[in-house]
Amino acid sequence: MKREVSIDIDAEPQHVWDILTDVEHWPEWTSSVTDVVRLSPPPFKVGSRARIKQPRLKDTVWTVTALEPLVGFTWVARRPGVTTIALHRLEQRVPGTTTVTLGVRQRGVLAPLAWLLSVRMTRRYLELERHGLKARSEAVASDDAHQPRIVVAAGL
Repeated sequence: MKREVSIDIDAEPQHVWDILTDVEHWPEWTSSVTDVVRLSPPPFKVGSRARIKQPRLKDTVWTVTALEPLVGFTWVARRPGVTTIALHRLEQRVPGTTTVTLGVRQRGVLAPLAWLLSVRMTRRYLELERHGLKARSEAVASDDAHQPRIVVAAGL
């Protein structure tokens, strides 16, 4: 049971990465998440944990299992009979544009049943997340592009 979605974002990977790994602020840009509490101190790294509240779901603790800065991270949530793996992958194909892939897959003895019960909601949440991330990333990139630059001339 697996679902992935991708979207092109008009922003550098660093902008997208900063937003994606600032998990406490996810509720500001996606309605698929109502609350996030980091359970581990910064920085965001392998082993970091966060409790996420989503509409129609129980609070879930996610643990980062793989992370490569500016490339992506994977985290895992476990419930009896079901392990849910969520991936967040970034790829820069052309300068100024980042392709983001978000995915969810489930494993375990109860995974087929869990997937059957949640597949429509999972699709909807992934859509909300990818479009919300695009809007937030492009807004941040645009704001950053309009910031005044200070140039210091050498030798003056």
